Amino acid sequence: MNWLTDFVRPKIKKTAQIEIADNLWLKCPDCGQMLFSKELKKSMYVCTRCGHHLRLYVDKRLRMLFDNGEYSEISLPKLKEDPLKFKDSKKYTDRLRSYRKITGSEDAIRVAKGEIGGITSVVAAIDFSFMGGSMGMAVGEGIVKAAEICLKGNYPLVTVTASGGARMQEGILSLMQMARTTAAINQLKEKGIPFISIMTDPTTGGVSASFAMLGDVNIAEKGCLIGFAGPRVIEQTIREKLPEGFQRAEYLKEHGMVDIVVTRQEMKDALVRVLSILTHVKPQVNTLAIENK
Repeated sequence: MNWLTDFVRPKIKKTAQIEIADNLWLKCPDCGQMLFSKELKKSMYVCTRCGHHLRLYVDKRLRMLFDNGEYSEISLPKLKEDPLKFKDSKKYTDRLRSYRKITGSEDAIRVAKGEIGGITSVVAAIDFSFMGGSMGMAVGEGIVKAAEICLKGNYPLVTVTASGGARMQEGILSLMQMARTTAAINQLKEKGIPFISIMTDPTTGGVSASFAMLGDVNIAEKGCLIGFAGPRVIEQTIREKLPEGFQRAEYLKEHGMVDIVVTRQEMKDALVRVLSILTHVKPQVNTLAIENK
């Protein structure tokens, strides 16, 4: 029995006017600095010491991009779960149930429609906290659905990726989503509808090898990892030391794979400028994102 945690802390919580939050402090995964959660909200979850961009939950990302943090979420079609009856240390259906309970989302993608700089847009955002943002049939269906809405309404499409790649529990069906999402994006391009890809940490595997790299303009958050296989796997395969900053956003911009690298604080302004240029619509002012809800 731990006297401090089992006896003292419950007593303090009971008598204190405001309950002590368990996540009052967060540790920066890059520099190790302890960060006060209220200060992190003000900095848009960017480390105030080293500038490392912590991963965002998808609802915060959407509020950050849409004007005044307001948007309408688009419901996605229900698909057959666990078509391969997959089981490793745990049933796939049990994993899905667990992540749905934790995140409150049906799968790793959310699609929303709203105004960005006064320009009506559709955003499809991947949530890394749901099975590492892995792309299975549901994610593929979400991208296709978002593209269909853009085709009907002539709206620009914005995707926000944070993914470890294809979902192994769905086997070849998950790999098929690379072709499906690519075909959906190509339909937008044929109609001249703008597609902007925003890549955050990490954007890897089948997601980076398909729609994430097909943007008319590819935007990346500062310092994010972008690639197919991870740097450690590549080093072990080729038995050579990789260049400094390999597969980071800045390195890819230098080599022509990314068009714009911005901090999280600059992301909304950069996106509005790009949308304005591609749609030939003058953006509205005073449309700040709400990131602290």
